[in-house]
Amino acid sequence: MNAVLVAVVIMLVFSILRVNVVFSLTIGAIIGGLVAGLSVTETMESFAGGLGEGAEIALSYGMLGGFAIAISKTGIPELLVAAILRLVKRDGDTQKTGLAKTLVFLVLLLMAIFSQNLIPIHIAFIPLLIPPILKVLNLMEVDRRLIACILAFGLITPYMSLPFGFGLIYQDIVAKQITAAGETISTSDVYGPMLIPALGMVVGLIAAFIAFRKPRKYKNLETKVASTVEVTIEKKNVVFTIIALLAAIVVQIPTGSMILGALAGVIALYITGALKWRQADQLLTDGMRMMAFIGLVMIAASGFAAVVTDSGDVEKLVSASTAVMGDNKGLAVLIMLLIGLIVDMGIGSSFATIPIIAVIFVPIAQEFGLSPAAIITLIGTAGALGDAGSPASDSTLGPTAGLNADGQHNHIRDTCIPTFFIFNIPLIIFGWVAIMFFS
Repeated sequence: MNAVLVAVVIMLVFSILRVNVVFSLTIGAIIGGLVAGLSVTETMESFAGGLGEGAEIALSYGMLGGFAIAISKTGIPELLVAAILRLVKRDGDTQKTGLAKTLVFLVLLLMAIFSQNLIPIHIAFIPLLIPPILKVLNLMEVDRRLIACILAFGLITPYMSLPFGFGLIYQDIVAKQITAAGETISTSDVYGPMLIPALGMVVGLIAAFIAFRKPRKYKNLETKVASTVEVTIEKKNVVFTIIALLAAIVVQIPTGSMILGALAGVIALYITGALKWRQADQLLTDGMRMMAFIGLVMIAASGFAAVVTDSGDVEKLVSASTAVMGDNKGLAVLIMLLIGLIVDMGIGSSFATIPIIAVIFVPIAQEFGLSPAAIITLIGTAGALGDAGSPASDSTLGPTAGLNADGQHNHIRDTCIPTFFIFNIPLIIFGWVAIMFFS
């Protein structure tokens, strides 16, 4: 029995049974290590050794959380929510007009996309923007599974297809890992080939609007409030917020550091006076509290990834698959995509999946005679597969953090399962077609 498959299946089963994701990852890693022949001590040493890899990500999310809440204190989210509220009736009647829903969906989609490049705060905006508009969504009887899909699309597709913000980071990782594995390419080479798989995500989003178009009723319950600091909306603060966002972008893109970007943004808000220095401790505490769970999941996922890597069974999984491939290029590509899906489902991070699969897939791809563009598409698509649907992915944890603010949205049933089928199936199809086209 392959340890990678066992670890991932165990993690998924426990998550579906509503066991905490951090515990599910830990249990899956332990059982996977034992199946691979590692002792309990060796497994835990490997797990503990990998935790440090997730520390930077966890700190990044904490800083982003602080930056997001700092932005929220300038009144920007309130202005957005007010604009959304104007789209619906305030007399208690359900507003079901297509225009109102379309505008709400468009706002959420653009916010998710912008969070990856234009306003690089990633998922930190979700717990701030979504809870206040849950009652609006309830009035329109919108199925929250659709919102989860919209947010997941906006969080995943930009880094796959756009060479800005997180997309630049992802594509740089793809280029470096492919080069390290023996196929020399540059970061600029990644952009074009990944546009075709991104079309699969578009098809998935369209499918989501069809699948979850029927009205779904929710109770109007109280939601959790992210922060206790009072908000004052002033025009000058809106201008200062734009300056802070630009500062975050200018620092993050060349350095590739979310931590420095968030820090620059927060400092800019303080220097301009949009935020008071005495609020610093409260803001950072609120930001870390908001993102703490996701940070812990990412740390645990890094430990899981370390055990999976040290088990040596990723190579065995590929070797067993190559025996099935034979000389069939199309089948070989499909199997490698599915392996990427399995690995990413377990790790929960496309960025962390790339180094694991590139070193194995690139030599196989070269043996089958795949072109550089085809190899880029293979690695980029295989790395992105599973990001939608993984219980440990920030692309599912983020939407759940906002949509479950009133306790009516289940992480596995309402976010992970819908996004898994909606996006991964078309992504596999479009990715496979693109790879075969470029080969």
